[in-house]
Amino acid sequence: MPPEKSAYALARYSRSPDSIEDSLRWVHAHSSEKFWEQFYFAYGHASIADLGHVIICFEHISELAAIRLEDEPLWDGQAKSSRYQNYSPSGCYVPDSIRGTETEGAYLGILGSLFTGYAQLHDPMKRFLSDHTPRPASMKEGDYDRAIAARAFDVTRYLLPLASRTNVGQVVSIRTLEKQIARLLSSQLPELRTIGEELKDACRRPPLNVWGELSGQPAGSAEPLAPTLARHAQPSVYQAEVYTDLARHAKEVLKAAGLDQPSSWTAAEAVELIEPHHPVDELAATLLYRASQAPYRDTLRLVQSWTEKQKQDTIEVALRKRGPYDELIKEFRSGYSFIFDILMDIGGWRDLHRHRRCQQIQQTFTVQHGYDVPPALTEAGLASDYCAAMDAVKQDVERLRKSHQEAALYAVPFGFKVRCLFKMDYAEAEYIARLRSGVKGHWSYRTIAWQMKQKLAERYPFLGGQIQATPPDVEDRLTR
Repeated sequence: MPPEKSAYALARYSRSPDSIEDSLRWVHAHSSEKFWEQFYFAYGHASIADLGHVIICFEHISELAAIRLEDEPLWDGQAKSSRYQNYSPSGCYVPDSIRGTETEGAYLGILGSLFTGYAQLHDPMKRFLSDHTPRPASMKEGDYDRAIAARAFDVTRYLLPLASRTNVGQVVSIRTLEKQIARLLSSQLPELRTIGEELKDACRRPPLNVWGELSGQPAGSAEPLAPTLARHAQPSVYQAEVYTDLARHAKEVLKAAGLDQPSSWTAAEAVELIEPHHPVDELAATLLYRASQAPYRDTLRLVQSWTEKQKQDTIEVALRKRGPYDELIKEFRSGYSFIFDILMDIGGWRDLHRHRRCQQIQQTFTVQHGYDVPPALTEAGLASDYCAAMDAVKQDVERLRKSHQEAALYAVPFGFKVRCLFKMDYAEAEYIARLRSGVKGHWSYRTIAWQMKQKLAERYPFLGGQIQATPPDVEDRLTR
């Protein structure tokens, strides 16, 4: 059924003594569009839209756009895996604003050097892994080849830029879809605004019905996907402007405190478990953290030195343009007992980003924090080539950023580090530490997950002791 009509049927079913069969017949004879206009958009009965779901696929978008699509908290989906596929043929996204300019040449030069390194490192890495991890007699050759290839891509994907093309498939309610469209249309990034417009257009049209046609249904028989939603989904002034306002405010206060430059940041560990602190301090510090590159601990220390009015003024920046129907931005989802400030490579972070039962506040992608070197590269004697490539890219990206920040953002490779705040309860901390530290995983997030357990155990020995995590030095390269 079309999602707007299935949601209408289930809504009526919950408000009627009729069976679901009778409700479906009733809805078939009545206008679902009129129902939606009245109850969802006029009366604001938003929970109705939770009852209709859609499957939507985004093809040939950038990895950066894919990450932003997955920022939805109530979201189910998967992106094309850089662990199991060769990304060389995928190509890269080029911002429209640089096409035909000198900047485009510099941009494509950076991406070209990255993909050259990506291609050149894969075969030597695969040979090294094969030589040092022979196939057990009990393992089929095809399974072995796939496992070795995945471990090789674990390493070489560190050279992939955020501009790499990818695909994403998602299953969401039309309530989440409406929020997603509004968020995309309000984005500062042109690619995301374009995707938002294409999503609206997709809602106006009948969906692709390949399965139905293969099953004998006549072509062209499908109804529009979500036509009423398409008419009403609009950009949000609040979402379009709040982060710009916060960035401007954060720049002023961080500069005044000397926290606007890397040299002023306290040396940070990869994982820090933050001490419990006042909710107002947490909210003000989180809003500043989102707009900076400084560690959370440094930002929190600054906020705790402020007067109550200074804290309230920062929070007010994030509230003053909020309209009556605007949800608070995700930085307001505070109050979780366990707050981890994590600094790790983008490639490994993308896997932790999939976790939904926590709040994530990510800082902007940059090359300021340096890059990680996969241990397997060092073992294989290939680290010098990798480091030379990454050092050159770092200089090129920093130079590009002075003339075109959007292009510089897309050119950042997965191997560079990103800082992200993870707020969660104990159950999610236990789940992440146990799941992500397992031998099936990637070395980077395995190390982070293990350190999360260790940090918990240091502060709360009993709780940390209940987490069955696997130390990163326990390895099995053939387990996937």
